[in-house]
Amino acid sequence: MNSKINNNIFEGVTWVWFDLDDTVIDFHANSRAALAALFDRQELISSMFVSEDEWAQRYMSHNLSLWERYTRGEITQEFLRIDRFATPLAPHWKGSRDDLTAYARSLDSLYLDILADGSAMIDGARELIEAVRRSGRHTGILSNGFHDVQHRKLRRNNLTHLIDRVVLSDDIGVNKPDIRIYTHAMAEAGETLPHRHLMIGDNPATDIAGALGAGWKAILLNSSGTLYAPDHALTVGSLRHLLSYFDNPL
Repeated sequence: MNSKINNNIFEGVTWVWFDLDDTVIDFHANSRAALAALFDRQELISSMFVSEDEWAQRYMSHNLSLWERYTRGEITQEFLRIDRFATPLAPHWKGSRDDLTAYARSLDSLYLDILADGSAMIDGARELIEAVRRSGRHTGILSNGFHDVQHRKLRRNNLTHLIDRVVLSDDIGVNKPDIRIYTHAMAEAGETLPHRHLMIGDNPATDIAGALGAGWKAILLNSSGTLYAPDHALTVGSLRHLLSYFDNPL
């Protein structure tokens, strides 16, 4: 993991884009809290699983595989949102498939409501966004998340006024790492030179490889120390490692 960062990566950068989940917002912590709330509030769920941990693990492992398929364009958003609840519940379900689908849809709505109100953030995220703005650069969010939920997260955490552009795959029907979402982001920013854009994200395959493929610069947030960045990307273990690089204005 890089302990020092080559200043050249910031040269000429006028737009700094952040992935939202697990780069700015602590999605893992907020999701875990939302799943715990479902377990506590839904007797059907608590009757099907031995513990809250078992329920959460079943959901999270299946949800992760669905998101990987969704990113590759293999399934629809509707399928993901229903199946991530329906499949973990199916072995214990006594009713019809239609009833299971209806229940899964209701759980999805409740889960997203709770998730959007989560207040856990990644350490250093707010400070870094504020530092980027003080340096005279623009800030953007580039996320594969769902429109309503992502905007609610920004409002809930008082970030909306700190972000100049929000580009979501949900709005344009293209997921990271597809180059088209990066091209769309450049058009939205009014800056079409790729080297003017820097992406900071926690996913090597979507955030980092996608940005590099579009000609952007990229920094991988590798807080776990277990990720490997593609060539030409830099890696940091904490967003706080980047703060000093935005001390000087453009």
